[in-house]
Amino acid sequence: MRIFFSVGEPSGDQHAARLIRALKRRRPDLTVSGFGGPKMSEAGCALDFELTELAVVGLFRVLPMLMKFYRLVKRAEQLFKDNRPDAVVLVDFPGFNWWIARKAKAAGIPVFYYLPPQLWGWLPWRVRKMRKFVDHILCGLPFEPKWYAERGLEAEFVGHPFFDEVAENRLDESFCQQAHTDYKRIVGILPGSRNHEVEGNFPMQIGVMEQVAARHPDVQFLVACYRQKHLERCRQLLAARPRTLPVELFIGRTPEIIEVSDCCVMVSGSVSLEMLARAKPAVVHYRASPLTYAIVRPLVSVNSITLPNLIAGHRLLPEWLVVLRPDRTVRAMAAVVNDWIASPFHLAQVTRDLRQLRQEIGQPGATGRTADRILGHLVSVERAQAA
Repeated sequence: MRIFFSVGEPSGDQHAARLIRALKRRRPDLTVSGFGGPKMSEAGCALDFELTELAVVGLFRVLPMLMKFYRLVKRAEQLFKDNRPDAVVLVDFPGFNWWIARKAKAAGIPVFYYLPPQLWGWLPWRVRKMRKFVDHILCGLPFEPKWYAERGLEAEFVGHPFFDEVAENRLDESFCQQAHTDYKRIVGILPGSRNHEVEGNFPMQIGVMEQVAARHPDVQFLVACYRQKHLERCRQLLAARPRTLPVELFIGRTPEIIEVSDCCVMVSGSVSLEMLARAKPAVVHYRASPLTYAIVRPLVSVNSITLPNLIAGHRLLPEWLVVLRPDRTVRAMAAVVNDWIASPFHLAQVTRDLRQLRQEIGQPGATGRTADRILGHLVSVERAQAA
């Protein structure tokens, strides 16, 4: 049995790697290949291309890369002809993955969309592509199947793998214990997993750190970088500021930093679900250029950029979409963090609300359920063909 994966986001790389391991445990003869990232490779996926290196958001960042994406689509088309997989599994990254779905469908290969794009949030007419090119929709958010059903598509809620990862992944206890020993109060800083996110958002986070440190000099800031080049860029941006801050930068320590922090300052992304899973208060922001905002805003059908807020139906976590006047947002975010540090009662209120929402939607087992659904379908096809 052969399965081809197409995964373009760093978070998707993490979720797909877990799914690949779950699939291989259930089906040891399984061969997995495709486009993805280093975590998938570690899980046993033969990468035809490291697609996560091309993870970008925004029309003007995608345009220079169109020819590269086009060549990858043609490569996938040839791979489907030369070594036809039994299924194609897509994880988010819709701009590119629609084309992979189209080529797989043309080759008669079943297409599974695991953690589908947030069509309910913006460009909802893309549901036509889901109807045309995707056979099985496996949702990570509880309200998504109803949204699809209202548009005539069948989708299944399998749960979100972030809750599995938090429940099963062992934290580095020595790191956590050392952090609690060395520092009285800790604020986690998450500058994003894409290069342009770090470039656009970390300077604002430095501004927040400066204002919080001025009021609470005993606070230590721990920065969770995704890649080595992100750490180096963050270090450069810190060095360019006149004030020295109590900051340490790490790679591969995001779960531990979230866990040991009193609260976090984070760039909007799927990691907000880990905040929910760990019931950790955070202020959330995302920097967008005025031109991108002007183009995209009319296409957006939700009023929040944070998944826990969308799931809850109200703002559990303070959030800001920053277009102009980032200095104003920096002051507002710093005011919230300062209030949380000064008032354990306010911090505990947010933590309690997050725990309540986690109890309602955070059931574990998403990865295993997804593996069972994919293999169940493929085994039924095998049996039908054998008969």
